[in-house]
Amino acid sequence: MTGTATERTGEAVRDPEPGAPSHRAAPVSTYRLQLGPDLTFDAAARQVPYLARLGVTHLYLSPVLQAAPGSTHGYDVVDHSRISAEMGGRAGLDRLAAAARDAGLGIVLDVVPNHMAVPTPAWHNRALWSVLADGPESPYASWFDVDWSAGEGALLMPVLGVRLGDALAAGDLVLDEIVVPDAPDDGTVDPRSDVAADDAPGGTRTTVLRYFEHVFPVREGTQDLPLAELVERQHYRLAFWRVGDEELNYRRFFDVGSLVAVRVEDEAVFDATHALLLELVTSGVVDGLRIDHPDGLADPGQYLDRLAERTDGAWVVVEKILAGDEQVPPDWATVGTTGYDVAWRLQQLFVDPGGRAGLDAVMTRLTGDLAGGLEGVVEQAKHEVVAGPLYAEVHRLTDLAAAVCHDDPRLRDHTWRALHQCLRELLVAFDRYRAYVEPGVTPRHEAVRAVEEAAARARARLDPQRGDTLDVVVDLVLGREVGSAGRRREARRDELVVRFQQVCGAVTAKGVEDTAFYRWTELSSLCEVGGEPDRFSLGVHDWHAFAQRFSALTPLALTAGSTHDTKRGEDTRAALGVLAEDATGWSRLVEEVRSASAPYRGVLVDGLAENLLWQTVAGTWLPDARAATDRTDAADRPAGSGDEHRVIAADRLVDYLRKALREAKVRTSWTSPDEAYERAVEDLARRALEDPAVLTAFARWSHDHREELRAASLGIKLAQLTAPGVADVYQGSEGYSPTLVDPDNRRPVDVRDLDQRLARLDEGSGARTLADEKLLVTSRALRLRRDLPEAFVGPGAGYSPVATSTPCALAFARTLDGTPRAVTVATRLQGTVRRLGGWRDHVVALPAATGGWRDVLTDRVHPAGPVLVAELLADLPVALLVEAGGA
Repeated sequence: MTGTATERTGEAVRDPEPGAPSHRAAPVSTYRLQLGPDLTFDAAARQVPYLARLGVTHLYLSPVLQAAPGSTHGYDVVDHSRISAEMGGRAGLDRLAAAARDAGLGIVLDVVPNHMAVPTPAWHNRALWSVLADGPESPYASWFDVDWSAGEGALLMPVLGVRLGDALAAGDLVLDEIVVPDAPDDGTVDPRSDVAADDAPGGTRTTVLRYFEHVFPVREGTQDLPLAELVERQHYRLAFWRVGDEELNYRRFFDVGSLVAVRVEDEAVFDATHALLLELVTSGVVDGLRIDHPDGLADPGQYLDRLAERTDGAWVVVEKILAGDEQVPPDWATVGTTGYDVAWRLQQLFVDPGGRAGLDAVMTRLTGDLAGGLEGVVEQAKHEVVAGPLYAEVHRLTDLAAAVCHDDPRLRDHTWRALHQCLRELLVAFDRYRAYVEPGVTPRHEAVRAVEEAAARARARLDPQRGDTLDVVVDLVLGREVGSAGRRREARRDELVVRFQQVCGAVTAKGVEDTAFYRWTELSSLCEVGGEPDRFSLGVHDWHAFAQRFSALTPLALTAGSTHDTKRGEDTRAALGVLAEDATGWSRLVEEVRSASAPYRGVLVDGLAENLLWQTVAGTWLPDARAATDRTDAADRPAGSGDEHRVIAADRLVDYLRKALREAKVRTSWTSPDEAYERAVEDLARRALEDPAVLTAFARWSHDHREELRAASLGIKLAQLTAPGVADVYQGSEGYSPTLVDPDNRRPVDVRDLDQRLARLDEGSGARTLADEKLLVTSRALRLRRDLPEAFVGPGAGYSPVATSTPCALAFARTLDGTPRAVTVATRLQGTVRRLGGWRDHVVALPAATGGWRDVLTDRVHPAGPVLVAELLADLPVALLVEAGGA
């Protein structure tokens, strides 16, 4: 194994030896920047002074390699040898790195090892262009996971809007000539064009096959053939786009045909695709790496080992979704995950379990009874996925299993159909992204248990006569000897082990997060990436147990509130969580707005769309701007006054609903949109946001529950920033910012406003709004981490629960060698506190400390020992305490 034992098990990284690379030091906190055309390297560099004052220690950059034309996110890489020209190229990245270093900040970089773009035009991806031109003889053929034995030896390109015969008959396929630049474009080629500029340094005039904006190379020697024959003779097969879900012969990212998988398990491919990234680390430009979707790789463990070896053990986190109590495999060379496991637990820690029945009743009233609950919704969605968008992947997996059985006389009677049914049900029954089984390596107990438990669930859904075939499938995917003696390590069997893992992850992602989680609207904020909505709520003791385990196993992993992938920002989720604190009141509100909107609610609008609509309005409603500074007046003012109508922009709401409903795939979808249904939902949303009765109802809800929202938003944020792990702040989330799924969460952030508000707070001005209060909490927590890193990420850092007399107060200490150095106190379930008449005589038992404890948020000093919660939280629903004579 490469890397030290401490790096692999996630223990704190040692302080660097004298002269050792600076990247050996782990971040204390990170700030995620979504780079792109609207946020270039130079624009990001201008934010550095503000971010340094905010208190972060590292910038966390979205992917920076050259992406496809028009990319807004960078995950569609086309060239691993270049830094994005649109963002400013290598010179721009170096300027950003220098600005960060001058401010004392490091850089963490997002890496996309699993896939590349199939861009339009295709020549932007030169490796893929070469494969399209030369097929298996291309020097890049080993880069892509193509089954050349399928599709008559041609790479399927399902890009046509009609069937091939119709495209030929209509004359939509034509020969053309373009100039393809000889060298990677460096600004002399318009990335949106398929021709070189007049002053380009050079280019090759190339005959291409054109289909509107798509261009493809023409195989040598076929230029003069009749068009239909020319099309037939290429190393690629042009096809109707729907064919891709049934006959695709290359591995892709989930069901996204425009993202082709890359075989980084091949060391030569790893070297070629990672040379620039590794140089950025070894030269000190970049300090750490975030690995996108490692579960898509053939061998994540091998990949991480190789990365650790080439970077001398740099800090590396993985975007790994953990199901339930699943842990990162202990032999992976990573400090842990990007923090979805922390995010959902913190969200549910602030959700009242007593509200579930009422919210479930609202969902059932609107949508009807969902048979089998969430488990039944997930099962149905996964069945649809394996029969629909991922059918090609399951078909290819079945072909492989059938070939293995055909080659072995003892297995030959297991038919293709039987194998397909067993594989399909096993994939549906899997409760996690994958089990980590490596060909030739005895699988870990956890992996065997995951496969066998899935098999038990699959068996219950299969005809009993399929039992023997299922047993064979289980043995094959676990790499066991099955069939004839000694038949274990064969190429096809090894490939089946690997490919099953990769398909399993795709089925889980598409079936659960991208389908079922959009159908289940009991409390939509819980249906989050990596979430566990069936847990609904988490108790204080469960949180403490998780945090202590996290501190012991992965103390340098990221903790997240919002990410670029979350379906709702942390403040949207916090506001939605408030629904559970007054489920009866929410039920009345829903009936009120349904009654008000009945005259214009079209008959096509279903309960799924309605429940999403009303919850989304509640989750994104901005609280009264004066609530933080004038609470007595705010309580006395009548709900529905003009300044309280702070509702989400209609376009943002409509865009979200369209995406959510297409992902749910109940009445409409991306591939088969129902325009009439979507127009009916849009009309309802737009008219509701203009309806005084609806607006007044939501304004009243916001006004009446402002303290619950305040407590949840600030409490979740403070707990996330002071919990074990490396705290990550998503851009803009340091202020109150209710956002929705991408691209809504990638909207530009008003950094100038944040900077000015932070300056006012630093000068001693009081917080004027909830946004100010959240900025205060975030900046003070980040600065405390920066000033006391040894208590948060050092080798002696620890976590200790602090006793309280009420479950409505969360309290814990961050310790150094067992001694408390900082204490977090947060209000949870503020609605319960209010119903019980306040904190009354409840106390928090603050640890012993010379001189007592000072709240860095209010500057108040409190004695050690039992302290009344009402006194401790007199100004804010949260407190962040340090020794009065200390920091």
